[in-house]
Amino acid sequence: MGLATPMAVMVGVGKGAQSGILIKNAEAIEKMNKINVLITDKTGTLTEGKPSLEKLIALNPADEKNLLIKAASLNTQSEHPLAEAVVKYAKNEKLDLKNVENFEAVAGKGVTGIAGNENIAVGNSKLMSEIKAEIPKTLQTQVETEQKLGKTVSYIAVNNKVLGFIVISDKIKKTSQNAVKELIEQGVEVIMLTGDNKNTAKAVADELNITGFKAECLPEDKLNEIKRLQNEGKIVAMAGDGINDAPALAQSDIGIAMGTGTDVAIESGEITLMKGDLNGIVKAKKLSHAIMKNIKQNLFFAFVYNVLGVPVAAGVLFPVFGLLLSPMIAAAAMSFSSVSVISNSLRLRNLKL
Repeated sequence: MGLATPMAVMVGVGKGAQSGILIKNAEAIEKMNKINVLITDKTGTLTEGKPSLEKLIALNPADEKNLLIKAASLNTQSEHPLAEAVVKYAKNEKLDLKNVENFEAVAGKGVTGIAGNENIAVGNSKLMSEIKAEIPKTLQTQVETEQKLGKTVSYIAVNNKVLGFIVISDKIKKTSQNAVKELIEQGVEVIMLTGDNKNTAKAVADELNITGFKAECLPEDKLNEIKRLQNEGKIVAMAGDGINDAPALAQSDIGIAMGTGTDVAIESGEITLMKGDLNGIVKAKKLSHAIMKNIKQNLFFAFVYNVLGVPVAAGVLFPVFGLLLSPMIAAAAMSFSSVSVISNSLRLRNLKL
């Protein structure tokens, strides 16, 4: 009986590691088997997390190069994937970037700082509202067109005036659609929570057939949504890869971090997917189900020998049949019980994920 659970867990965790699924503890296995809601981030989870800058649109086309320098200079201080895309593009263009002072990353909104004695802000519409920078209608119309194509847009404001925007694309992972479909078929409700705008979020959700999504979510919004679902009695898993996802990963019943993400996210999760795609969640759920089933089988093997052997050893059959359990047979039965548990646990190595 002492081997029934730890043996199955040990073999199962090893099998998971072989498939790129790192499980921190046995509790994570039990919870993973029970989840009925999956909260997922967009960038780096559903998408490849390798955004690229497609173009920069300026109110005055002559200012495009100058705006790119300002935006890239500011983004050199940020660790966000979108910022890296801007900096990489600027370096490929061999532009001379400026030193930045008073840099600040505003969670879920963007970045601000001072470059060349000018106040620069790069981020979403919430950041523009916060710094009281009005977005010109001509730019807003163009932005909505790009967002409906699933693109991410960051506005560029100089001295609290929006002068242009950056268009960034991030391809959806090839594995995301099949993974979402399989999870839904298994009875798991998939909900996408993203800090991106509503148009972009809807475009991605429609492509992946995700009916539930919320856009323009700040880290605390994701956290509160998970709490709300938990209060409704749901068993919630959260999949994410960024610093902004860490609070939600910690709050969820089971945090699933992408191995391609930040160290903070990985530390906050109970399961880490080394390949960083949702297929790993499908495999993790299948593995957890198999482990829990295997544990029950092991307990059956352990109990059945005791249930049959202990009464005979106690002399229940002696008054009628004169039978007692020989110590040698009892020892053999106990050994066979352990062999049965170990052999059954080792079957997990052949599980197809």
